[in-house]
Amino acid sequence: MKILVADDSRVMRQIVIRTLRQAGYDGHDVVEAENGREALELVGSEAPDLVLSDWNMPEMTGIECLRALRSSGSDVPFGFVTSEGSDEMRSTAAAAGALFLIAKPFTPEAFDAALAPVIG
Repeated sequence: MKILVADDSRVMRQIVIRTLRQAGYDGHDVVEAENGREALELVGSEAPDLVLSDWNMPEMTGIECLRALRSSGSDVPFGFVTSEGSDEMRSTAAAAGALFLIAKPFTPEAFDAALAPVIG
């Protein structure tokens, strides 16, 4: 399985990857993107099985990336890992096609709860 992690912070990408491992998802290939535009390109070239994206990023935000993917016909499973988890953001994410939104600070248990139904 291939997981795309999109976040403009290299440190945060490393934290997300470490938390994935701690949650028991350590046998997967991980591809990294620095912004939504790069994530959009990598979905096309790398064909990940799951996208974990920050919301606020330069060039293209996570929600813009998700909307672009859906409008292009991509149904890749997509979830947000972001610093904000308001009800409004959660409903916006769900309406755009996101499967979940994990708010920072997060735990391996939060990752497992969100990913288990997706990854199985």
